[in-house]
Amino acid sequence: MRALPDPSELAEAIRAGDRAVLARAITLVESTKAEHQAVARRLVQILLPHTGGSIRIGITGVPGAGKSTTIDTFGTNLTAAGHRVAVLAVDPSSSRTGGSILGDKTRMARLVNDENAYVRPSPSSGTLGGVAAKTRETMLLCEAAGFDVILVETVGVGQSETAVADMTDLFLVLMLPGAGDELQGIKKGILELADIIAVNKADGDGALRAKAAAAEYRAALHIMAPKSRVWSPPVLMISGLANQGLDALWEQIGVFRTKTEASGDFAARRRAQGVRWMWTMLHERVADRLKRDPVLKARLPALEADVAAGRLAPMVAVEEIAGVLGI
Repeated sequence: MRALPDPSELAEAIRAGDRAVLARAITLVESTKAEHQAVARRLVQILLPHTGGSIRIGITGVPGAGKSTTIDTFGTNLTAAGHRVAVLAVDPSSSRTGGSILGDKTRMARLVNDENAYVRPSPSSGTLGGVAAKTRETMLLCEAAGFDVILVETVGVGQSETAVADMTDLFLVLMLPGAGDELQGIKKGILELADIIAVNKADGDGALRAKAAAAEYRAALHIMAPKSRVWSPPVLMISGLANQGLDALWEQIGVFRTKTEASGDFAARRRAQGVRWMWTMLHERVADRLKRDPVLKARLPALEADVAAGRLAPMVAVEEIAGVLGI
């Protein structure tokens, strides 16, 4: 049997910038095996004092909005300016097989070959919001490895995006111009979560359409209450393909960080995220117990059948399940 890695040795190598060890550590964190999870918990705890120094940016948008192309160009600009960039690109998993395409590395050709960047595609495994189950822990590992900009690319297929907004400092929403009614099908909730909106593909023939789209988004934001007392989300026009407007985007991210740090919102947001992370993991642990408990596994089919047939009230069934779990 292969010996489990020593978390202290892993932590030392990660802090020294060993990319191969970082990759193995992330795989360990993503593992569902109990023995791997035990090592992962110890590793994250050891590295915790060395985390928190990055700016964590969530990026979402509908399929075709140019997320990967924009991240490739934007990230390359940042590494050229002396930053170290980690990209956590969450690929959609098949709901039937659990398989994942994991193709983001082919769409970020420059960053993949950039020594100051690290691209890690991870399957979402059906997680709500298109965020891999262990994205939070992965962010901490990358921060401990010295990456000062963390970009989290979500699936962007219309699921609740609250998950990524709850684990990042800034939530960037990419929009497309020229798709008919610009606000058609755009959920109000997405706009409420956005810290910055960027209309992509605003180059060449798309410039006029992007200008019109940006005006509509600004009008929509104007009638919505801002989520921060010190920040009103700007609407920018960019082109990831033509590398236009990305310097202005980074400048706005800097202004956002300066203002929210000065007001205390930045730190308060991270503190609240830590508490929500704890509760999310606790809920996952209870749900896992439900699936694995042998007594429940034997009893649940009959309970479900009785509830479906109207012979048993759902609240009575829940009380029996809670009794088995001792809660």
